[in-house]
Amino acid sequence: MSFLTVSYFSSGKLKSYLLERQADNLMREISTLANFYTSETHIRGGSPEMIFGYLKSVASYSNCEIWVVDAAGRVIMNTADPSLSAASELIINEFDPVSIRGHMTGNFYGHFNEEMLTVYAPLNLNFKLRGYLITHCTVQSVLRRSDEILRIVYQTMLIILLLSLIILAVFTVVVYRPLRKITIATEEYAKGNYDYPLTASGGDEMAYLAGTLGYMASEIARTEDNEKKFIANVSHDFKSPLTSIRGYLEAMLDGTIPPELHSKYIGIVLNETQRLTKLTGSLLQLNNLNVKGILLDINAFDINAMIKRTCETFEGRCIERHIFIELVLTEESMEVLADEGKIEQVLYNLLDNAIKFSPDHSTIKIETTQKNEKLFVSVKDSGIGIPKESLGLVFDRFYKTDPSRGKDKKGTGLGLAIVKEIIKAHDENINVISTEGVGTEFIFSLKLA
Repeated sequence: MSFLTVSYFSSGKLKSYLLERQADNLMREISTLANFYTSETHIRGGSPEMIFGYLKSVASYSNCEIWVVDAAGRVIMNTADPSLSAASELIINEFDPVSIRGHMTGNFYGHFNEEMLTVYAPLNLNFKLRGYLITHCTVQSVLRRSDEILRIVYQTMLIILLLSLIILAVFTVVVYRPLRKITIATEEYAKGNYDYPLTASGGDEMAYLAGTLGYMASEIARTEDNEKKFIANVSHDFKSPLTSIRGYLEAMLDGTIPPELHSKYIGIVLNETQRLTKLTGSLLQLNNLNVKGILLDINAFDINAMIKRTCETFEGRCIERHIFIELVLTEESMEVLADEGKIEQVLYNLLDNAIKFSPDHSTIKIETTQKNEKLFVSVKDSGIGIPKESLGLVFDRFYKTDPSRGKDKKGTGLGLAIVKEIIKAHDENINVISTEGVGTEFIFSLKLA
């Protein structure tokens, strides 16, 4: 399109510009020659041969023809025809200087076989018109110059076109193709195909965008998978006690369980309903913890006293299984800024898990460490440990490392999820370190008062 624009518009504009410029140059030359001719002919009395020779040399230098025409339109001198230097037999029919208006293009009333640029100047003496001095130049000579200039323009345009093609090729490779891949991948992700591969080489923004979208798709897929597992786990944990309750009640109604055993199985049914109540309460609590802007009752309290108080609640279970709790606490008292009730729940859940998965005659260690303006609380057991591939999933809802739903059937799988949300609500962190067959350690941070 650039070539067409330059060829169609610029060539015409350039031609008109060069013709106007050539006409102006010829006008200045012919005006000077007109004054010379009038002075030599009518004042100094110069010979026609001398005047013709001078006009001939100027015409040859300018590559033009110069005519001297009298007021009647007879050509009395023509630099291209020496025979007209003395007397003219050539008459310009319909010669009208007014129609020329300084310059004209054409065949000059049929006297030329090609297009000419004609410029004239009047020959005046004592305010009387004696004739005209006319110069003719071929338009082709002007066009040749126009072609030379346009050739340079075309060469420049060709270089620009080549550079543009290079830029377009680079754009296609660097921008368009990766963007097209990203668009197709996005459409696939919108359809739910999160396994669609999206890769982009390089370290530019497109590669970063592709990597980010791929990561987003994997996270969405993982979230959907977690949601499916969540629904399956909820269904399982609700279905098991409901099945037991229904089975025992039907057995009592149809007489399978004799009346003298009803009190025993009613107790079992009550335990199952308590399990459902606990599960429902944990779900509601976790849902409330997930709500943005959860209200925390932040106060300064002694974390050491809370740790001792929480350990006392597990005294019966520890004595029964001969499990010892070792406390390694920083100073006699250590005040932190947090929600006391929710941090106590965090400690309770962590200690409950530690006791649940620790063998009999083992030790659980609770330790506090001060660093800068933070207090780090560690709960470490010497239990079965967590598989390496499961470390990133222990805080997920309903997750249990034992595929058979864990050795403790009464567990809901929500304790660590609640712990994670409480610590997150405090803008703090919790980490887990575990080795199978050695033990597990949970460490969370709190802000010092």
